[in-house]
Amino acid sequence: MTMMDWALKYSRLGFSVIPTKEKTPLIKFADCPPLIEQEIEKLWTIHPNANIAVKTDKFFVIDIDRHDGGEDGFKSIAMYEHPEYFRNTMYQKTPNGGEQLFYFKKNGEPANQNIGWLPGVDVKAHENNYVMVPPSTTKKGTYEWAVSDFGVAPTAIVTASKELVQAVVPNQLANQDFKRPGFRPKNGSKNKTTEILETVAEGFGSENTGRNDRLTKFVGGLLLRGVETDRVRALAHQTNRNSVDPMPDKEVSATVESIIKKHLREGAVNNR
Repeated sequence: MTMMDWALKYSRLGFSVIPTKEKTPLIKFADCPPLIEQEIEKLWTIHPNANIAVKTDKFFVIDIDRHDGGEDGFKSIAMYEHPEYFRNTMYQKTPNGGEQLFYFKKNGEPANQNIGWLPGVDVKAHENNYVMVPPSTTKKGTYEWAVSDFGVAPTAIVTASKELVQAVVPNQLANQDFKRPGFRPKNGSKNKTTEILETVAEGFGSENTGRNDRLTKFVGGLLLRGVETDRVRALAHQTNRNSVDPMPDKEVSATVESIIKKHLREGAVNNR
């Protein structure tokens, strides 16, 4: 099957598909209706090797990841006090060794986006967010479904329980407090400094995909490493310009200045 065949197949199963280069969307998709078959055929004729992403509009994803020298989402799930919330459902294996569990959104109970719900576990649920799906391939590898009979209908996805939907509601008070990222260097493996450098190259992402949270962590990570405040400002704006969907400069400046002031008040950095 070609990538166009796969994209058409997902569309016929009810998914809203997005063509991407690596993980970067090739079209505007936020607040847009799903592509129709003629549009899919045209786009994948122009970009025959484009990867496939699907919008988290009808479903949400529990994204479990393991970071070298850092947070382990698999351990977080194993230690979660309500394992019964995670009903057997369709899931995929990601190129970096993670897993993504798919759940239909419960009628009348909209799912909540919650980046950092548990250590190493994100909840991707906003209608303008998206996840990659097989057989998409990035530099790190290929996405693979963990069920062998996928393809007839998306019946392998179960509807999330009310308890799970309520459990992933973001803690607003916790989200208001800036959490300093950990820094545990480890030779031969990715650490927080590596992630900061990768962010400079890749940007903060697109709207409603956690880019504000990534900006906050990015600035905090630079300050914790003693980067001068003027250079922090410059790096934040440059990284934003490298994003697939840059934030307004005023929004970036407001966030950066807020974090700098907080660090200065706490005596975490010296203004140079």
